[in-house]
Amino acid sequence: MGRAVLVAVPLILAVTLFVLFATQMGRDPSFVPSALLNKPVPQFSLPPIEGNDQPGFSTADLLGEVTVVNIWASWCVPCRAEHPLMMRLGARDDVKLYGLNYNDAPQNALDFLEELGNPYFAIGADRDRKISLDWGVYGIPETFVINAEGIITYKFIGPLSERSYTQSLLPAIAEAVAAGKT
Repeated sequence: MGRAVLVAVPLILAVTLFVLFATQMGRDPSFVPSALLNKPVPQFSLPPIEGNDQPGFSTADLLGEVTVVNIWASWCVPCRAEHPLMMRLGARDDVKLYGLNYNDAPQNALDFLEELGNPYFAIGADRDRKISLDWGVYGIPETFVINAEGIITYKFIGPLSERSYTQSLLPAIAEAVAAGKT
């Protein structure tokens, strides 16, 4: 009896792991459900980046129209990779793009924007990461779509690619805009 258990336990464990991995194949690794999805944005107020002429922003700024909040930092290599897409998004007329600068030295953030361009309508500095925690951020970049009522309708974790930008983010923005017109 003892020998049968010793053989059965590893076999059961192996089959369980196989089933677990097999059911997860093909899933989008950037899709992680957010606890804030379909809930109001947290109450917050962020100051501007020191030395930047743009204002910071708060919860009230994200009400009344569809907005996108992008969490980024100058030291974040994936943020640099997705920045051309943020530049394209910032040029659009159907949405306002806000930047939440995460745990960054002010001069480094300003240098990043000067080098790559500044797509943001406003940028808030979250130097101590407290506001980011309220947003449920655990890695950057992260991008949120907020509808006109201030409800988070979409969250993308990680750097946007051309594919995720066109197939996920833009449709999420269009959906939020269309929902506001009905």
